[in-house]
Order: sequence, then structure tokens, then C-alpha cells
Amino acid sequence: MKLVIMTQPTFFVEEDKILTALFDEGMDDLHICKPGASPMYTERLLSLLPESLCRKIVVHNHFYLKNEFNLAGIHIDDPTQPLPGNYKGKYGVTCSDLNQLAEMKKKADYVFLHCTFDNPTEENSQVITLKQIEDASIDGILDKRVYAFGDINLDNVRLAKDFGFGGVVICNDLWSKFDIQTELDYKDLIAHFYKFLKAVS
Repeated sequence: MKLVIMTQPTFFVEEDKILTALFDEGMDDLHICKPGASPMYTERLLSLLPESLCRKIVVHNHFYLKNEFNLAGIHIDDPTQPLPGNYKGKYGVTCSDLNQLAEMKKKADYVFLHCTFDNPTEENSQVITLKQIEDASIDGILDKRVYAFGDINLDNVRLAKDFGFGGVVICNDLWSKFDIQTELDYKDLIAHFYKFLKAVS
């Protein structure tokens, strides 16, 4: 099962050091997702990482960085958004609808299924129920190219694997182990990452 780590939406001082440490510990699929951020800051972050690691990184915006830094690929967060003109290479798409998922699988190399294990709220009414996920699993809609995305933690990684997801996307549960405002020591975050690594193996 694939383990994808997604960055926090904001940049912070220790970020390049933590990302390098995560790569050293076995991370091989990083998604840089910084909605609304200036491309200058993403360029700076990429330039601070060892060049050899760039082939393990996917960007969610500023797609020109893919070629500039020889990245692994790009990711489209809005399935209605077309690919950049003349784009050649690996790409993924996020969708939050099971009907849409089948169509996206025909086009993209992989798909993030959003709202997979989120808790329903008034703002987040599109949560996919466990029954819907189970049915999708039985129908063969879920496979190695579909990754569970949304409130993924150590408690539901096994469930995602049992349903047949090919991977999980980790964000908040990992970054909650490090306070970007007050902490410099990120050993708890690295230890938590290692638990995810073991859970997906």
C-alpha cells in the first residue's frame, strides 16, 4: 500500500529539514499543496531540498515547477480543471464523488478519493459513508490506483487497506505532531511517520 504525505498548506521555517528527514526515514511520495501561495515560496522550498529527492515530489499548483525541478508529476485538485497545455507526464486527480471516480480513473495515473473517512459536518456534507465505500470495494471500483484521502489516521489505515485502496494520503494527523509556531524538535513527528510506514507495509 502506498503512503503519500501531503504538506501543510502554509510554509514554515523548519519545513525543508523535516521533509528531508522524512525522506531519510523512507518517505517516497511527497505532495506539495500550498493553495494560494506564491510560486516563489514553493521554488525556495524545492531549492532547499536535495536535488535527488525531487523525483519523489508532486506539486498541486505552479505546474511549471515539474519540469524546472524534474519532479515526479503534478496533481489536479479540481477534476473539472483541464491539464496544462501540452503537458506530458504523470498526473493525479482528486475527486469526492464515487460516480466521478470511475471516470477519473480512465484519465489519470491515480486518483485521491476525498472525504473518505471525514466526519460529516454542515460544511462538509459530501462525506462518503462506509457503506458506500464497502459497495465500491465489492464492485471493484477501488483498486491500487485509488488512494483514501480525508482524516486518515493510524486507526483507519488498516480499514483503507481492507477496502482495497491502493494508498492513503496523510496530512493533518502527521503535522499535528509538530507546532510550527513554538517547536524546533520534530522527533515526535518522525516517530509518528514511522508508525504509518509500518501500518501500510
